Amino acid sequence: MITLDKNAFREMFSEIIKEEVAKALQDFRTTQLPPMLTRQQFMDLLNIKQAKASELLNRPDFPVFREAGVLVPTHMLFKWIEKNTRWVEENTDYFQKRII
Repeated sequence: MITLDKNAFREMFSEIIKEEVAKALQDFRTTQLPPMLTRQQFMDLLNIKQAKASELLNRPDFPVFREAGVLVPTHMLFKWIEKNTRWVEENTDYFQKRII
């Protein structure tokens, strides 16, 4: 029987999550998405409706390029998603790791 203490389990689980998130983000970044998403492309990508898109696009921390209309920089969108994924933040120390 294998026994893991709580900290060992959390560390192992955190490492697995970190690897899977990195793989998923790499998969997204290697798709054929344009560098800037229109409002409709953004809505289609996230499978959201107009109301949720407006809510996100009006957040002060959400990456929007308004100088040429309403465009979302694709690479910044994925960084924002990674930073704002509540489950990862609430259940791991992924965003609190420090360089030694």
